[in-house]
Amino acid sequence: MMNTKTNCIITIELGTNAVRVHAFDLDGNTIASMKGSYPTFHSQPDYSEQDPEQVFITMLYVLKNLLTEKIHPKKYKVVCICFSASMHSVLAIDKKGVPLGNAITWADNRGKKEAQELNRSALAKKFYQATGTPIHPMSPLIKIKWMKAHSKETFIQTSKFLSIKTYIIQQLTGEYMIDYSLASATGLMNIHTMKWESDALAYAGINSDRLPALVPVFSSPGQLKKEYQTLLGLAYGTKILIGSSDGCLATIGSGVWNKDEAVITIEDSGAVRVIGNKPLKDAKRRIFNYILTENCFISGGPTNNGGVVFEWFAKQFGDFSGPFDLEFSMESLINEASKAEAGSDGLLFLPYLLGERAPIWNPNAKGMYFGLNIKHERQHFIRSTIEGILYEIYSIGKLLGEYRSIKNLSVHGSFASLPFCTQLIADIYNKPVSLRKTADSVASGAFLLSATEMGIYGNLAEAVKTVVLPDQYFPKKQQHAVYMKYFKIFERLSTKLADEFEDISNLQ
Repeated sequence: MMNTKTNCIITIELGTNAVRVHAFDLDGNTIASMKGSYPTFHSQPDYSEQDPEQVFITMLYVLKNLLTEKIHPKKYKVVCICFSASMHSVLAIDKKGVPLGNAITWADNRGKKEAQELNRSALAKKFYQATGTPIHPMSPLIKIKWMKAHSKETFIQTSKFLSIKTYIIQQLTGEYMIDYSLASATGLMNIHTMKWESDALAYAGINSDRLPALVPVFSSPGQLKKEYQTLLGLAYGTKILIGSSDGCLATIGSGVWNKDEAVITIEDSGAVRVIGNKPLKDAKRRIFNYILTENCFISGGPTNNGGVVFEWFAKQFGDFSGPFDLEFSMESLINEASKAEAGSDGLLFLPYLLGERAPIWNPNAKGMYFGLNIKHERQHFIRSTIEGILYEIYSIGKLLGEYRSIKNLSVHGSFASLPFCTQLIADIYNKPVSLRKTADSVASGAFLLSATEMGIYGNLAEAVKTVVLPDQYFPKKQQHAVYMKYFKIFERLSTKLADEFEDISNLQ
């Protein structure tokens, strides 16, 4: 039996803007954590890219520092390293495994014309039913289709199309693999057969040889290469677990397992997710259905516009005279927002600075302040910005409410877990909200996955039951009534302005 005092599990999250590395003992207690950031490049409108080597080097740097400073000095033995990553990235590599440019991230909208054309065709329904992924520029299906049409030389030279996580794991172990969970978000995998979908491959113009091998989330790509064992001070035999996507792991890491539960995640982007043994069949193709394990589906909707929108606002209009710059500015803005009444005295904000995914699935959507009058002050702009972000999150929950009776909510993410925002979520949803203030939910989910694979838990259901969310926020009914009046207008504006969104996008 393993010594729970000396063994530990490392989780590595390859997030949208940062890598987060956590260490847990085998009881699930956090030993240490570290974070390292990397930029996203926007060379043209609708482009979002990251340098895969920069992501890899940042991951190595953070992992080595955590091991050197926190793990090895305390004589912990690393028995497992589990990976998670944000979804929908595409990296083209040549026959030697060398990247043919940057990785394209989920936020990239360059394929919106291809997505529009596919959505108008008979294939859209067929692809959605097979893959569970809504037709949108976010998906690798569309990204590869765009590359074939607009970057032909790169497309021809590409030996394989990888996710960022597949690339990182291949660098470490030499194996090209993608887990079912991350693959189910590509628009290229059949979530019923657990194989690459032939019709989707044909549409993208590729065959399965140009994609990595499909494996379950409990799979291991093998040992670390010797040079990385030496660099990191890790023993031969340290298990490498391919893991899952950040969204799926955040769901179980937040303690969500029953059908009346949902988790709200708001970091830079955001999502609302539920779990079940069957995909949710939405006739309008607005809900994603991603696989965690066989007969376990994470369903929901993502938003492009979470904390990144408030960060944008802070950079433009915040106070940077404090010691921590952006953090100080955002805290000051929230304090100012709290002085305004719920509903921001009729000032509404559409937060679509990066287009939008669920529930409107419109890459042309734009941001807007609506209802402005002569009495509005700075505090109203700040509060309406926060409310707009959370109205969008509520619109996703409202969509899921058509299929599930959600009684309990938990929140995860740096923006959602701000006390002011958590209370607003409770008020807007009119439901109690549980909050986990200790370990990151993605990391916690990765720990639960690892511990289940190691036999510490009999199965994932047993593992998820151990999650405790001690902090709760309760809704204020009077505030909820105010928010619902304004939300109806927000909802109508989001769809009524579709033609104007497209027209102004064409002008840009």
